Amino acid sequence: MKICIIGAGSWGTALSMILAENGHDVRLWAREKEIVDNIRNYHKNGVYLPDVLLPHSVTAYSDLEEALEETEFVVFATPSHTIREIAGQTIPLLRGHERIVTVSKGIEMDTFLTMSQVLSEVLQEVIPDDHIGVLSGPSHAEEVSRYMPTTVVSSSNSKQTALFIQKLFMTPKFRVYVNRDIVGVEVSGAVKNIMAIAAGIADGAELGDNAKAALITRGLTEMRRLGISLGASQDTFAGLTGVGDLIVTCTSRHSRNRNVGYRIGKGEKLKEIIESMNMIAEGVKTTRSVYKWAQKLQVNMPITEKVYEVLFEDMSPEIAVHNLMTRDPKEEVIF
Repeated sequence: MKICIIGAGSWGTALSMILAENGHDVRLWAREKEIVDNIRNYHKNGVYLPDVLLPHSVTAYSDLEEALEETEFVVFATPSHTIREIAGQTIPLLRGHERIVTVSKGIEMDTFLTMSQVLSEVLQEVIPDDHIGVLSGPSHAEEVSRYMPTTVVSSSNSKQTALFIQKLFMTPKFRVYVNRDIVGVEVSGAVKNIMAIAAGIADGAELGDNAKAALITRGLTEMRRLGISLGASQDTFAGLTGVGDLIVTCTSRHSRNRNVGYRIGKGEKLKEIIESMNMIAEGVKTTRSVYKWAQKLQVNMPITEKVYEVLFEDMSPEIAVHNLMTRDPKEEVIF
């Protein structure tokens, strides 16, 4: 198949290797001329995955129309806050029979839409909703690009589309399960980045393993609480996109969101951290979106609230921890 991956960051680039391994003609679209030239001339993405050699069947384009020409499948791998804009640019370039998958994790500010919902809204005149899906799970690009064993989830409102995505990406080192609970899959993928920031703050502030375990466990409760309020299945949060992705994002050295939290725990300011990074930490924007979303839905998410206050209201991590630890006594399993 001819496949276009829109977004040549580390994750889009890693997925191009998986698809190429399965024999597909893969086109990576990037805004940055440096990335396009690097891939065309040296078969490397020198900005995001400099140590990885890309297959020759992966090509790069800076022209979106050229990249999408005669493609049968489109992967949106851009930062979550750019998906609406870029999807809008693709409308006149799509033929209407393509299947679409988003691998971006986040919640759109103000609308509180997941990434598949944004695509469904923007592309509704050209792409049927049942042709849109999601690929998510515990999957750092640095490991996927080295063909290390990884397991993820394909989801869609259409079982046929979810199975199509599963077949397209499945390799002996990249295992794909199907989960029809697209709401739970996307809520998990977004909220776990907030909890990774919290876990990073705990590590940076040297609060200990007990505190980090508590943050991960209670973070899972917040993730599940929000998802269930939106109609998600409770089982999803015990799966790969729930506790699986939460564990890897909160503990891995590859996690950009954990690293942001770690640096905050060490005393750095958010503005300085963001300016020093060449990749997006989705959890920063997602914290703002989910915090406001939870307020609107009246869903209790105390860790999310404290991460928001640390990031955007200059609360110290010490005060945030004190506030969490001194809340009124609760029963653990009450939602």
